[in-house]
Amino acid sequence: MTLHANLKPTVDVAPASAANTAFMATYLDTLLLVERLHRLLLDVIKDEFERVGVLEINPVQALLLFNVGNNEVTAGELKSRGYYQGSNVSYNLKKLVDNGYMHHERSEIDRRSVRVRLTQKGRDIRKIVSDLFATHAEGLLSRGVVDQQGIEDITGSLRRVERYWTEQIRYIY
Repeated sequence: MTLHANLKPTVDVAPASAANTAFMATYLDTLLLVERLHRLLLDVIKDEFERVGVLEINPVQALLLFNVGNNEVTAGELKSRGYYQGSNVSYNLKKLVDNGYMHHERSEIDRRSVRVRLTQKGRDIRKIVSDLFATHAEGLLSRGVVDQQGIEDITGSLRRVERYWTEQIRYIY
């Protein structure tokens, strides 16, 4: 399979039924869309930060702050909660700690494990992202882009794909 942002995906597989071929084409379009949506989300966050004058952190770091929220978590927990576009979560956490957005503390039980939580500066950034997401949710609904049932259908479908992929990974090992 070859994926490129401006091209239709091509598939190198044995001939299949017309229904399977149509499903495969739609599946590949969906994969491209999910990837583009994530990149677009990062661009939207970047634009919002430029608008409000936050230039010290990048969109991936902002998503990390958003996902930490009011919790105290480990880097491993953050990796499992969100996808950070192939970024190095440990590196980004270190930058956030160095720049005063997070506190970090070694676990008393396992000295290799570091727990992090937001500082006030980190909570301020999280609020910007949270407000941005709330504005988007309102806009999607008020403009009729998607309604409650539609967003639930999308989320349910994506969760089923996530479970399927997770099962595939577990099956390999």
